[in-house]
Amino acid sequence: MDTVLDALQEGRLFELPENDKTHALQFLAHVIEAFPQIPTGTDIVGNVEEREKATNTALGKGWACPHARVEFEEDLMCVVGWSPGGIDYGAADGRPIQIIVMYLVPSNQRNHYLREISILAKVLRSAVIPDKLPSIHDLNEVRNYLLDLIAASKESGGPDARARMIRLQTKTAGLAAAAASPDLARLTIEPVTVVVGPGMKTLALTQNGALLSWVESAVGLAERLETEGSFGSDTWRLVRRNSSTYSGGRTVYDCLGLIEAQTKQA
Repeated sequence: MDTVLDALQEGRLFELPENDKTHALQFLAHVIEAFPQIPTGTDIVGNVEEREKATNTALGKGWACPHARVEFEEDLMCVVGWSPGGIDYGAADGRPIQIIVMYLVPSNQRNHYLREISILAKVLRSAVIPDKLPSIHDLNEVRNYLLDLIAASKESGGPDARARMIRLQTKTAGLAAAAASPDLARLTIEPVTVVVGPGMKTLALTQNGALLSWVESAVGLAERLETEGSFGSDTWRLVRRNSSTYSGGRTVYDCLGLIEAQTKQA
């Protein structure tokens, strides 16, 4: 489960506010598309959705592991989403899904991916770690639960594995539970609320001035957020997490703004 461990170290754990399978998969896929390593134009969303139509990726016990296979060489990577209320995913055991681990599987990493999924499934079946998912209330508890599972998968790994776990726990101790601005190495993530409505100028609520200016000057942003779940340019990419509709035709989008570090604006 090294790839999940890397995701936790690099802040790739997100809360999924909508209890909708399609929106959850789109959100996580859009985050992967924004990774600096991903070639421009790579359709992770379509890739994931096509595979999900062919095979339901629920593992059971509240877990699902969708993936996108790509024909270029890179490291095996994943993002992790947590749904507090659970998602109707069509799992064989009938249980709602609360943890979605979405993998990017490059052509040179397919054996690595199969080994990791095998280890994860074995740990979930073993019941060595109590099933805490139904009682988890925030991302910090999710992170600790995942660390326990990773530690269980490494019981035979010896001192090196245990040392890595200690370093990870030290690093994550100071992280905010909401993980609002995780360190994704070359990727910066900023929370932003977007308000749109008939006859009104797009309004952005964010602490990042450059992101605010970009959102409020963007053309066609609301339509793309509504139909595709994301909106992007050569600088920022906006990914919809949730949306609410109010009287007067106004809609509020809860989003994340993503940008590569080398192009980040002050």
